[in-house]
Amino acid sequence: MNRQEKAQIIEQLSEKAARANIAVVTDFKGMGVEEMTLLRAKLREAGVDYQVVKNTLARLALKETSHDVLNDRLKENCAVALGYDDPVALAKALSEFVKGSKKLTMRYGSLEGKFLDEEGVKQLATLPSKPEMLAKLLGTMNAVPTNFVGVFAAVLRNFLYALNAIKEQKEGGAAPEAEAPAAS
Repeated sequence: MNRQEKAQIIEQLSEKAARANIAVVTDFKGMGVEEMTLLRAKLREAGVDYQVVKNTLARLALKETSHDVLNDRLKENCAVALGYDDPVALAKALSEFVKGSKKLTMRYGSLEGKFLDEEGVKQLATLPSKPEMLAKLLGTMNAVPTNFVGVFAAVLRNFLYALNAIKEQKEGGAAPEAEAPAAS
């Protein structure tokens, strides 16, 4: 690999890392091509870039990004997964794949510049995803007006029941008085 190719790799990875809100470093030692292809496909579905890169090139690329906290820990074979929209989606996709793979392991990560160890990435994977959180928020926001309408309708319904009871009482009470003078 010549200098120009290395510079291009550094530039591309640096640009991706600058846009990413999460970066997770994995160890893929011993993985076959077929398993690696499957991993990349799963990560791509989650909107994640996965790139195998030399440690020295990764250090240079991450140097001026929020993920530079990973630089001192880059050792041996590693690949970097970069997530842009939903950090939980990346953590979930990697965690699910790690469960089924004997070769892939998560080492550590960086969430918006804060270091995460392997356990931190696993805990991130247990959180609800962005769409799930939005659905819960929407459900909560929808519940307030729905409950208000239900309570208001119950008040009106009870008021109508009371009016009907008064009407029936007056009609029932007025009929015997009208019949009493006719009988005398």
